[in-house]
Amino acid sequence: MASCDNMGRTGNVRTVNRKRRSLEHALAGAAFGALALGSPAVAADMPLKAPYLRPAFDWSGFYIGGHTGYHRGSSIATLTDPAITTTNSVVSGLIGGVQAGYNYRLSSGILFGVEADLTFPNYLPSNHVVSKFVTARSDAEERWDYVGTVRGRVGYASGPWLAYATGGFAWAGERFLNIPAGVDVEEKHINVRPGWAAGAGLEYAFAPHWSVRLEYLYAQFGKADVRLPSGTQFSSTLDFQSLRLGLNRKVDWAGSKSWTPKTDLTDTESDRWEIHGQTTYLGQGYPAFRAPYTGTNSLTPARQYQATWSNSLYLNARLWEGGEVYYNPELLQGFGLSDTVGLAGFSSGEAQKSNFPYPHYNTSRLYVRQTFGFGGEQEELASGQQQLAGKVDVNRLTLQAGKFSVGDVFDGNAYAKDTRRDFMNWSIWAPGAFDYAADKLGLTYGMTAELNQKNWALRGGYFLMGAVSNSNNFDTQVFRRGQYVAELETRYTLFSRPGKLRTIGWLSSANSGSYRDTLNDPALNLDISLTRTGRPKYGYVVNVEQSVTDDIGLFGRWSWNDGKTEIMSFTDIDASLSLGTSIKGTKWGRPDDVIGLAGAVNALSRDHRDFLAAGGLGPLIGDGQLNYRKERILETYYAYALNKQITLTADYQFVTNPAYNADRGPVHVFSGRLHGEF
Repeated sequence: MASCDNMGRTGNVRTVNRKRRSLEHALAGAAFGALALGSPAVAADMPLKAPYLRPAFDWSGFYIGGHTGYHRGSSIATLTDPAITTTNSVVSGLIGGVQAGYNYRLSSGILFGVEADLTFPNYLPSNHVVSKFVTARSDAEERWDYVGTVRGRVGYASGPWLAYATGGFAWAGERFLNIPAGVDVEEKHINVRPGWAAGAGLEYAFAPHWSVRLEYLYAQFGKADVRLPSGTQFSSTLDFQSLRLGLNRKVDWAGSKSWTPKTDLTDTESDRWEIHGQTTYLGQGYPAFRAPYTGTNSLTPARQYQATWSNSLYLNARLWEGGEVYYNPELLQGFGLSDTVGLAGFSSGEAQKSNFPYPHYNTSRLYVRQTFGFGGEQEELASGQQQLAGKVDVNRLTLQAGKFSVGDVFDGNAYAKDTRRDFMNWSIWAPGAFDYAADKLGLTYGMTAELNQKNWALRGGYFLMGAVSNSNNFDTQVFRRGQYVAELETRYTLFSRPGKLRTIGWLSSANSGSYRDTLNDPALNLDISLTRTGRPKYGYVVNVEQSVTDDIGLFGRWSWNDGKTEIMSFTDIDASLSLGTSIKGTKWGRPDDVIGLAGAVNALSRDHRDFLAAGGLGPLIGDGQLNYRKERILETYYAYALNKQITLTADYQFVTNPAYNADRGPVHVFSGRLHGEF
């Protein structure tokens, strides 16, 4: 996951010149704060138009936006294989999506509009599995992938408020899956069913180009009748209810009343909140390689290509003096090579441990941050995806709590940290042996504290661990189970060039299995889950970055863990060393281009390698047997800046002894990445 170099820091609230605001805009800002963020937001200046005060928001025109919320769907499904089985099922959970539309407001206040939207389910299976059957002949289920609508809107707009009713055409994309008894190949049928949608909403304009809405929508779809290749028949009904909170940005066109040549879509028109965004498409592939045998978690030796696509928004707001809230909704899609198995140092940091054929919504981050300044010297923090701009005391204490990644606060590195912009390999952008607390997407719930001084910073944190290895469910036995992390960052100069040394120690208490206990009991048949109980796991990281010139930087990481118990969250590495360099293109007239070159060597403990050699499986590796050698990875990339916002990257990785197996490989991984941000 991406991380900011100044993570954990915050800015003071700047002074707002309220005398420049009209009364109507001040009220609009206060109401939006109460509705959306619990804090007053002050709108920008708007001119007066005689003989009346011009409304704070011109409802007529185009707009784009996003939404999140909660849905509940119901279905009556029947499976015929040839026995008939019927079930009533309910599916519910978080949703997220995008919308765009056009409004036209009459002088009477009546508003007519049209809107199109796409909504996607959360990544948890319980949020998108509509119905499921397990019979003597079938293991079948229905999943919804997306819901789209095109609707008309009729409402009444008065000042900053709009109340409306909506209705129109809807459609649902879904898939029917089945594994017939005695067959290892999964049957799949993609289906789109039409329907209708209707609802109502209340929308509030809190700035000249921004509005927030609360909307209820009901959708009903036609009956689906699907026949799978095995002859199994699946039929079902489907209806959805959703309650959605949306954010819209009005898009001005040349000649419109509120258009100015300097209009910026990302201008929040307030210094109390910021919006950032990114999109990253990353494709990877390799030619066929040598492999005399292949196991459950092996990288397939046949040539292949896979791709991922991530889309993120970062909505950051000041709540009060030193208090901030950060919300990061994401839509994630795609697959890692071989479904993200087969390499300990996996080749793409964008390929998480979940596979999404269509975009899936995730609240990747939602946390609050409080900073207490102790006075004295100040420094300016730049605006970033997880950092509000502003001045802060150098001597400060920062507290943070909520949902985020351990790597957002710990293990920062200016040259190797962000898989969307620099190195891609897991054991280069992160310390490979740091089994940090996380779900399959790399996120967890926790709280941290950071004491910052001019030449050093001390950080500590507690995080929830997965209930079992490689899980999306967290063990909620707070403080009895979980992970404790401490980091000391020292800042120094070497030959007049700045550098940083970070030393991390971590201790986890988790419901985990033992490699040696599993091996010692043949009756367990290498099922490590049968040895799970509360066990500790510990390790450390040494992370260094050093500026050589304004354009050249060096970095390195050494990480280690005790290697006695199963990996809980990250990857099958017990010791890892990585070294590399990052070079900007100033010398050849491309100052925004970057060349990266790095290598990593990964290793396993004796217990871990014996377990894999016997045929055991880890989260990412397991060939069924093992001719053990250390896994070695070389990665190089060239990031070509098309402009300040868009970068195209070519990346090459050479992997010898993939998954520590000298019988397989080497593997040549070629990647292309298109990244845009604002």
